[in-house]
Amino acid sequence: MKQLSLICVVLIIGWTASLSAQQTTTLDEQFTDVIDKSNRYEDYKVVKIYKLNNLRKNVKDSIAAIELNLQNANAAIAAQRSEIDTLKNQVSQLQSDLTTSRDKEDGIELFGSLIKKSTYKLIMWTLIGILALIVLYLLFKFRTSNSITKAANLKLAETEDEFESHRQRALEREQQLRRKLQDEINKNK
Repeated sequence: MKQLSLICVVLIIGWTASLSAQQTTTLDEQFTDVIDKSNRYEDYKVVKIYKLNNLRKNVKDSIAAIELNLQNANAAIAAQRSEIDTLKNQVSQLQSDLTTSRDKEDGIELFGSLIKKSTYKLIMWTLIGILALIVLYLLFKFRTSNSITKAANLKLAETEDEFESHRQRALEREQQLRRKLQDEINKNK
């Protein structure tokens, strides 16, 4: 029993080795083998049918393997093209987002519109300059008006003093004239 199982194992190993040896030979080697080991009959070569059938089977298997590889390669190419298209779309989206972010970073939103920072600074400094000029103009006008008002108040005070002194003098003259008149009235009586 042990001998039978040992013989079976040896046969299976031998058969597997011969199959792997046949499969590892290239088609070119197989064609060379078929042609070289075939017999000659006049100008013709006589090829054994089982070798020709094995060669045909191996050629079909090779073609099927190549077609399978081609299909796999085409599928891989299609998947890679799809992935490339997806990545291109993502890159364009990221670039537009980057452009938008840069515009927002380089600008300031004023009254609902995005303005560049340099333009914003120019507008703000122009407004500050105009306001400073207006403040200086109003300060100048205030000082001028204040000095005019002070001068007018001073002249008013001087005029009031003159008027008061004139009134006092006129009152004194009137009193003197009344006294003289009273004296003359008293003299004539």
